[in-house]
Parts: sequence; structure tokens; C-alpha cells
Amino acid sequence: MLPSAQPDVQSFAGSLEGQWSRKGVFITTSYFTSDAQEYVNRIEKRIVLIDGQELATLMIDHGVGVTEVRSVKLLRLNDTYFEDEA
Repeated sequence: MLPSAQPDVQSFAGSLEGQWSRKGVFITTSYFTSDAQEYVNRIEKRIVLIDGQELATLMIDHGVGVTEVRSVKLLRLNDTYFEDEA
């Protein structure tokens, strides 16, 4: 998969202008070039870049498009269990 480059992000920023928007989220399953990242830091519009790694993390964190394959049961010692009842 090709990385998302600055011209793609610049085109997206232009499309925001056509919708009178000041904010947007640009998502790729690949990664963003350093030029693309620098571009969003220079412009007035607020564009959040989400690359493939961050997208996968968000999907796992929010349970979107993922399947549980194993659960782990964690137990903790009950400190009061062994106390004398006087």
C-alpha cells in the first residue's frame, strides 16, 4: 500500500474548504509521509491524521471489527479473608 503523501492531504484540506469546515480526520491503512505530517502542522485547518497502526489500536480499544480469541482471568487475594472475626 502506498503511503499517504502531502498532495493527498492538501487535496483533503481543500475539500474541507468547499464544505466550510475547519476540522477533519484523514485515515489511511498505510502511513503518512513526513511532508504530510508537516503540512497539517503548518495550515490553519485542524486535520487529524490516523495511520494504519493507530487505526488498528483504536479498533482494538473500541472493539470494532475485531474478534476475541482468548480471555485471561485475573485473580487477586482477598486480604480480609484470613482476618479473625472477633
